[in-house]
Amino acid sequence: MGLGVLLVLAACTRTNRPAEPSAAGAIPPSVRYDQHVFAGGSAPPGDTAHNPVAGKADAIKAGEALFSSMNCDGCHGGGATGWVAPALNDGRWRYGGSDAAVFQSIYYGRPKGMPAFGGLLQPAIIWKLVSYVQSLPLGKAVPTQRW
Repeated sequence: MGLGVLLVLAACTRTNRPAEPSAAGAIPPSVRYDQHVFAGGSAPPGDTAHNPVAGKADAIKAGEALFSSMNCDGCHGGGATGWVAPALNDGRWRYGGSDAAVFQSIYYGRPKGMPAFGGLLQPAIIWKLVSYVQSLPLGKAVPTQRW
């Protein structure tokens, strides 16, 4: 009976705390791109991301197929012209329109509706979606307001 009491007491003192961050990497680096605004002109630690398939016709074609098969057009509309989610072909980017910014929007999602696909899609696939979105011609009826 004494051993059972000790086991119960030991279990009661455990907590499910996250692991302590190491001193060297307490805050993981973010992806940095030119559209960030750096306070005082100093950029925080970060890395840059470059689309390895930028401008490649086969990647753009695969990205277009993925855009439809992943139901991106269910929110962003056919040809990414906008529907319940913003148009992606009007040059207006709330979170930045660089390849790295679009990648982050797809990978991590955005508040108020954009799901994070990083847990479902590999980065190589997301880069194809980025290539497709970046290949879209500017729409004919572009609003005058920009974010």
